Amino acid sequence: MKAQMKAQMKVVMQARKQGPTPSRRVGARAVRRVLLLATVLFAGCGGSGSGADADNPLATVAPRAAPAVPPVAVTVEEVTAQLSNPWSLAFLPDGSMLVTEKAGSLRRVSATGQVSAPLAGMPAVAAAGQGGLLDVVPSPDFATNRTIFFTFAEPAGNGNSRTAVGRAELGDTAVTNLTIIHRQTPARPGPIHFGSRLVFDRAGYLFVTLGDRGEGDRAQDLSTTQGKVVRIFADGSIPPDNPAFAQAGTVPGIWSYGHRNPQGAALNPASGELWISEHGPQGGDEINRILAGRNYGWPRITHGRDYGSGLPLGEGTTAPDVEPSLHYWVPVSVAPAGMAFYTGDKLAGWQGSLLVGTLAGRMLVQLTLQGDSVTGENRHLQSFGERFRDVRQGPDGYPYLLTDSGRLLRVVPQEGPLRIDGGPTGTAGDTWRHVRLPGATKYPGEGPLDR
Repeated sequence: MKAQMKAQMKVVMQARKQGPTPSRRVGARAVRRVLLLATVLFAGCGGSGSGADADNPLATVAPRAAPAVPPVAVTVEEVTAQLSNPWSLAFLPDGSMLVTEKAGSLRRVSATGQVSAPLAGMPAVAAAGQGGLLDVVPSPDFATNRTIFFTFAEPAGNGNSRTAVGRAELGDTAVTNLTIIHRQTPARPGPIHFGSRLVFDRAGYLFVTLGDRGEGDRAQDLSTTQGKVVRIFADGSIPPDNPAFAQAGTVPGIWSYGHRNPQGAALNPASGELWISEHGPQGGDEINRILAGRNYGWPRITHGRDYGSGLPLGEGTTAPDVEPSLHYWVPVSVAPAGMAFYTGDKLAGWQGSLLVGTLAGRMLVQLTLQGDSVTGENRHLQSFGERFRDVRQGPDGYPYLLTDSGRLLRVVPQEGPLRIDGGPTGTAGDTWRHVRLPGATKYPGEGPLDR
């Protein structure tokens, strides 16, 4: 195991040392296409059990056996680079897209990459740290009601803010009939851990992921919605069949609790269940299958470590009353963000995978699945140096990515033979195509808690 890890680290370090080669323009579409043969590393992190050495802050979990998934050659097309700190992407029935920008703008992007002016009518946002305009999704009945839903950090006075859910009707140049249908309680100071993602399930219920706002103990306190997933109707009312909790003073709407900062969420197309990605502290990032009424542990139960010291946090890594993670990353955080289940047929070997964008990891992670189990991890686009904020599958069957540096990218198969320009070669013969792209950017004041 140690020899395997050492070999993988050597490959990664070689990749980082390689100089990039210029990107080139390909095809009649007149869009810049950037060639990359994605490296495949089967990280195979552990699942429900604790495979780590509790006394060693640099220990890693024992790997799962990974299926024989061959490396997949991919090309990335740049749809546009004219966005500013984009956070979320949503496809509309006509093939155009809505994109949120963290500072508060909502824009439309055409299928060919034309970016609109900011749409009028959006609410003021607390655009500091991790706060701002966050997720956006169309109504399941968008074709008839033109309704969209979005989350944002809402200013609440006296330096406080909270995650809120807005509903509005989409027009050509503005949104109208804006209503705030849900607010996290209570409003708190500080610019971190807002979450948040929105997912409609098959019955039309709306899931909202909410961060702990940097106050971990409140994730276990059912009198707040910090560190929770809530389930509501599209008008903000609470479904009567939401789980009941024994704790006195429980806030209505809670579906699950014990979450830190969930910034990715998607509905599993096979089961119809909600899966989320959430940030751990130093290590301990997680993929979780969200079940009604369950506790997901934070901060009592975590694989993460204390920033700086590397000491264990909480009571351990498992507990009888805590739902175990499906997948987690240790000892180094990848900072998982947006994610999507890939159901298309455009990328051979990717069907049925869970695609996860990462921020600190600066890569696209492909998790191979067998039922509700993660069987392997493939890592793509590492040589870009980009922070992949959101991942969506487009109506054309290709995955689309948003980067913090302002790009909207489409992942498509490699066409024709690939010429390797001196890229490093791993022990299994994996190779990288290095490209020159402007560097990714950071938000002002970004630190280890703000990834």
